[in-house]
Amino acid sequence: MAVMSTSSVQSPTSGLCAQIQQQQAHRNADQAEQQASALQAEAQSAQSVADRAQENARSLKVESNQAQGEAVQARRGLATLQSVGEVQNQFSDLREQISNVLQSDTTTVLPATLPPVVNTSGQPTGTVVNVTA
Repeated sequence: MAVMSTSSVQSPTSGLCAQIQQQQAHRNADQAEQQASALQAEAQSAQSVADRAQENARSLKVESNQAQGEAVQARRGLATLQSVGEVQNQFSDLREQISNVLQSDTTTVLPATLPPVVNTSGQPTGTVVNVTA
């Protein structure tokens, strides 16, 4: 009977074990690649969401500035309308005063003849014309 050396011949279990380890390492590498791809896709999606959110924020800022400008214009318009209202009220008051004055002037009876104006000598003036010079 011939004796074989264990060092020169591999046992069938050790080759099988190495093959299983290699397959396990290959599966681990595949899983790591899949996980890396999934994380990369998730990161790209998150970046896309962030870009849209930033663009939305810019758009909202522009709309906010426009709304603020419109509010300032509205306040100016309101102040103008209030000023116009005050002026109209003053004109109305003035018209009423003029109307009252005109009504009181028409009811006042003026004398038929005005009394003569007296000069410093006590003589009435404006009735006799002096033609001698």
